[in-house]
Amino acid sequence: MKTDLQSLLVMAGIGIVAGFLASLLVGGGGGLVWYLFVGLLGGVVGGLLLGSLGLNLGIQHPLASQVVTATIGAVVVIVLARLIA
Repeated sequence: MKTDLQSLLVMAGIGIVAGFLASLLVGGGGGLVWYLFVGLLGGVVGGLLLGSLGLNLGIQHPLASQVVTATIGAVVVIVLARLIA
C-alpha cells in the first residue's frame, strides 16, 4: 500500500511540475489543480506522441525524462485546447 501512495504522489509531483513548465512556455496561468490536470494529461499525450514517433530524448535520469516528456505533452494539450476554444 505504501508504494501505491508513493507512486501517486510522484505522478502528481511530475504532473504539477510539467503543467507549471508548460504554462511558462506557452503562457497563461492557472492554479495547482490546473497544473496537475494539464501535467497528467500531458504525460499521457507526451508518452503517446514520442512513442509513436519513435523519439528518444536521450535523458539518462528517469525522473527528468518523465518531466520533459510530460511538459512536451502538456504544451501540446494547451495549444490544442486554445485552437479548439
